[in-house]
Amino acid sequence: MVKLIADSGATKCEWCLLENGKQKKIFTQGISPYFLNKEQIVSLIQTELLPKLKKAEPGEVFFYGTGLSNPLNARILKAALKTIFPDAVIEVNTDLFGAARALCGNGKGIACILGTGSNSCYYNGKKIVKNSPGLGYVLGDEGSGAYLGKKVIQYYLYNTFDEDLRARFDAHFVTTPTEILENVYKQPLPNRYLASFALFLAQNRGHYMVENIIEDGLNDFFFNHLYKYRESWTLPISFTGSIAFGFRDVLQELCDSYELEMGTVLKNPMDGLIRFHGK
Repeated sequence: MVKLIADSGATKCEWCLLENGKQKKIFTQGISPYFLNKEQIVSLIQTELLPKLKKAEPGEVFFYGTGLSNPLNARILKAALKTIFPDAVIEVNTDLFGAARALCGNGKGIACILGTGSNSCYYNGKKIVKNSPGLGYVLGDEGSGAYLGKKVIQYYLYNTFDEDLRARFDAHFVTTPTEILENVYKQPLPNRYLASFALFLAQNRGHYMVENIIEDGLNDFFFNHLYKYRESWTLPISFTGSIAFGFRDVLQELCDSYELEMGTVLKNPMDGLIRFHGK
């Protein structure tokens, strides 16, 4: 059976066509029912995906994406996919459920997303049983790119960086306090803007201030979320996302210090989803 898998955020969607043991990956714009209605989703898929599928006709479509915990959004997306693939069996799920399947397969575990935002759950091998509440980038998202980027900006604006690190920041970003505040408080998508500053941490590993920001930010995720699952003490804790992958050494150190079992770390869920659905 030909299968089509999608892992989508609001800005980018990664697709993988599984046919006769072969994989074909395709990228399109992100698909979120918060921003696109049914007709727009259909148009996007017809324009950006179908020409690359050529004559392949998926019998099963598995779509994991942002905003799909809202039942109305899930119905809109499923209806759009059914319009494009009327004869296929279609399954629509949240990005967190996709992360859990990618990281844990059919086994039990704690699945975590650490990307622009953050999320986590206890997955029993079939479904998400517990989910620590996500409060978004303003009140929560501990350990995420937005959270770590916010710390970088605070250090810069409060003039906490030492002379060397401030010079590196100024050379890399070429910005001003006024411009930063404008982008955070008045421009669209401030969470992505904040997350863009997390790259500064990856580029300056080894500096004690950088290491402190990374460790403190990820430790906040452990304390506010992983500590809330009693299963964290008996099951592996796995991670996906750019932040998780980039700072996996710090995650390992935190797991070791808290005597927790570190599981799998994936940069993105697709390879794990291919393993899960390619059986």
